[in-house]
Amino acid sequence: MAKRESFGSRLGFILVSAGCAIGIGNVWRFPYVAGEYGGGIFVLIYLLFLVIMGVPVMTMEFAVGRAGRGTAVEAYKALEKPGHKWHLHGWLCMIGCALLMMYYTTVSGWMLDYFFKFLTGSFSSGMTNESVAAVFNHMLGSPVEMGGWMLVTVVAASFVCRKGLQDGLEKVTKYMMALLLGLIVVLAMHSFTLSGAKEGLAFFLLPSLSRVGEQGLWNVVIAAMNQAFFTLSLGIGAMEIFGSCIGRDRALCGEAVRIAALDTLVAVSAGLIIFPACFSYGVSTDQGPSLIFMTLPNIFVNMPAGRIWGSLFFLFMTFASFSTVIAVFENLIVSCVDNFGWERPKAALVTGIAMGVLSLPCVFGYNIWSSLVLPGGRTVLDFEDFLVSNILLPGGALVYLLFCVLPAGWGFDNYLAEVNTGEGLKISAKLKPWFKAGLPALILVILLSGLL
Repeated sequence: MAKRESFGSRLGFILVSAGCAIGIGNVWRFPYVAGEYGGGIFVLIYLLFLVIMGVPVMTMEFAVGRAGRGTAVEAYKALEKPGHKWHLHGWLCMIGCALLMMYYTTVSGWMLDYFFKFLTGSFSSGMTNESVAAVFNHMLGSPVEMGGWMLVTVVAASFVCRKGLQDGLEKVTKYMMALLLGLIVVLAMHSFTLSGAKEGLAFFLLPSLSRVGEQGLWNVVIAAMNQAFFTLSLGIGAMEIFGSCIGRDRALCGEAVRIAALDTLVAVSAGLIIFPACFSYGVSTDQGPSLIFMTLPNIFVNMPAGRIWGSLFFLFMTFASFSTVIAVFENLIVSCVDNFGWERPKAALVTGIAMGVLSLPCVFGYNIWSSLVLPGGRTVLDFEDFLVSNILLPGGALVYLLFCVLPAGWGFDNYLAEVNTGEGLKISAKLKPWFKAGLPALILVILLSGLL
């Protein structure tokens, strides 16, 4: 195994890990779900599950990575008992990262495409709802347009990661996250000036017992639990790789809390941007993914200086998506270095070519192969997302959890010693019963609800 490259700074580790967690689905999904499931009540329940479930599982990925000093396969091998096969899950993690990139690069390409569309004036003032929707439909129907932006994303990610952890991923992510946070401030301040800002913020953040009653308290709890879990991208080794690159001077729980807080800040800020605009222009807030590509562009084209605000919003979305792409590419590239003995430039080249080819079915699923229907009546993208989100993420998180708490795995005492090494927030040994019984039960609920 090649010598593990380390982060140049603690800030770099936090920003790169947070960039991996911050993603497109989190940005559009969190505001919508929070608004529909009771506003402030949902947010409070979400934060509770983030603390009792999301952060602990994140510390487990970090602990396995830091103690094993390798990607998932090598880290498991270093920590598992002789004759045990926990490291087989490491190969599933690598497959999960590749499967995630097979559709995520396409959606990231959509964001970049829309940024340039607003920047170059493809969206203009006074466009009708139909003409705005036609732009999105035309993009989906064009394999050249979609494939081209997907390849731009793949090539850019390979180029960044080829330069190494410090000179590539860490350096680019620092600039990108700084710009992302700056864009959040600018866009949120602009949204606060809109006529419907008060109503939009009230819908998003104020507790609403009536909406909880409409949805049912149990459904609100399940929705909050799912959001708290999926927001952190746990279960496929995407976080574990960064644990292998950090020192032992800081306890891991505090670092996980900071990353979760930054991820939540971006998700909440997206709601501060989106809902005032929706209420100001009388648009429905229950549009799901189409909110980003059809509803919001329609708002921007009817807004003073809308071309500027549309460009800034999709630049924000591009940074949010590309930060995840380069983080997962880093995982794939270093996995190739660790497991196959390749040099980083070769691993970056092969990974880039492989992901460019493997992402084509997702692109073609909307045009050339649009008649293809996969199990569950899903498109290619939806099916790939189902495999990652409903099976590999919760299933993988359960494996990491069991490895860290069972005597047949690494064991709770070893995990606790590793996670508490260094200065900062510690995890109490008194939480052992919760880690061995409560956490597995919660993740099983998530896994089963996703499958059903």
